[in-house]
Amino acid sequence: MTAKKKGLYANIHAKQERIAHGSGEHMRKPGSEGAPSADAFRKSEKTAKKKPG
Repeated sequence: MTAKKKGLYANIHAKQERIAHGSGEHMRKPGSEGAPSADAFRKSEKTAKKKPG
């Protein structure tokens, strides 16, 4: 059995949690090297779980 990878939004929220608890990290600016591209966000929207309501 293989472990399922967490998605883009899960990674972003996990990093925001670490920053809030004083990790010293910072979020990358859009367009900078290593930041998620607009294409990555479009692809992740297709598989994102929708909130009810």
